[in-house]
Amino acid sequence: MANRNTQTHGLVSRKFLCCWLFLVIVLVLYCIFSWDSTTPPAPIDHSLFPNQKAFSLFENQSLLPLRDDLPLNQETYSLDPPKDQELKKCDPSKALLKVFLYDMPPEFHFGLLDWVADGKSVWPDIRTKIPSYPGGLNLQHSIEYWLTLDLLSSRFPDRSGPCTAVRVEDSREADVVFVPFFSSLSYNRHSKIKPPEKVSRNKMLQQKLVMYLTAQEEWKRSGGKDHIIMAHHPNSMLDARTKLWPCMFILADFGRYIPHVANVEKDIIAPYKHVIKTFVNDTSTYDDRPTLLYFQGAIYRKDVSSFPVSLV
Repeated sequence: MANRNTQTHGLVSRKFLCCWLFLVIVLVLYCIFSWDSTTPPAPIDHSLFPNQKAFSLFENQSLLPLRDDLPLNQETYSLDPPKDQELKKCDPSKALLKVFLYDMPPEFHFGLLDWVADGKSVWPDIRTKIPSYPGGLNLQHSIEYWLTLDLLSSRFPDRSGPCTAVRVEDSREADVVFVPFFSSLSYNRHSKIKPPEKVSRNKMLQQKLVMYLTAQEEWKRSGGKDHIIMAHHPNSMLDARTKLWPCMFILADFGRYIPHVANVEKDIIAPYKHVIKTFVNDTSTYDDRPTLLYFQGAIYRKDVSSFPVSLV
């Protein structure tokens, strides 16, 4: 009876943590993507980060173009917070979630963006320059990039905006452990074998990831249950997911996962990054619109959802 009560308590606690984590992710993504839905789309809004002076290098330049071939002087990003919204200073002590961030080798994260470490740190100095993220459909699964940047900037003393999640140095103080592996980018860019390689870089990184995590004291302490691993692209983490499944995955859907590996009990479904431009100064009302929703492409997506069909 005691064991059953302990298991029940553990399950309830994990459900609560998942709900809490989902709320944090939604708030972080909202801050990044949705300052103003009526203005032309900008793939990044730096009001999440400390201030515009810290990113003066990027004035009149595009950090994240919508297309890979887009010139840097087009689709520039707004570095100023909304004029009608005064942002308070970040107070780490009031953060909703305390996160321990693994200082993993750059090959797992910004090294995939061709950033080269200077030997002093495994992280880029995002106060001076942020490694750019590829455009196009890569943007859909760029949550790994944004969440990592948010954590890296969470301790900046002059950061404006809310501290939804804050990085802590001691893993024992953390609510969750964040694994900064850009798995979607790894799949998109390195899933094919390039001769003379015998194994793709994507598969090799997953093998290294499993070895790295299972050797960490934090993983051994919890069995991985408090670890967050991003696998937003449906084909990412194909080799490692069955070895690391006790963790909490951040996914786009459950379509390509067996139930015990990914499920609603422990994992988080995060939204895509929007890549379609919004209407500018659209004054039409709800009643003026004959179409509620429009699906471009097949209404069946890998046989995992009947939602579009139910609306047709």
